[in-house]
Amino acid sequence: QVQLVESGGGLVQAGGSLRLSCGASGRTSTPYVMGWFRQAPGKEREFVAAMGWSGGNIYYADSVKGRFTISRDNAKNTVYLQMNSLKPEDTAVYYCAARYGTIVETTLSPNYPYWGQGTQVTVSS
Repeated sequence: QVQLVESGGGLVQAGGSLRLSCGASGRTSTPYVMGWFRQAPGKEREFVAAMGWSGGNIYYADSVKGRFTISRDNAKNTVYLQMNSLKPEDTAVYYCAARYGTIVETTLSPNYPYWGQGTQVTVSS
């Protein structure tokens, strides 16, 4: 199993930036795909970004393309989400998630068995 812990959330003004981190522990020697998801109050959890084991094979939700960048450092077992040009509609709890594998085969949250506890991102207008 993989245990995940997010950090880096906070309050930022519209147009600002934040970088989220997600540290993995446990069975991290087996290749795993990492994803970021978010859930706003009263809304369903939605996909944000995902990256394959080697750092390629990257997918983004249309709503964040050009503004968010996912990256990973396998030596540190850490995945990052750099969020620029933040908008009030980006306000949500952000979760990192993992599934074993090397390529991103799915961006559907039920297919990711391992989740962090979430970190709040609030963007003020």
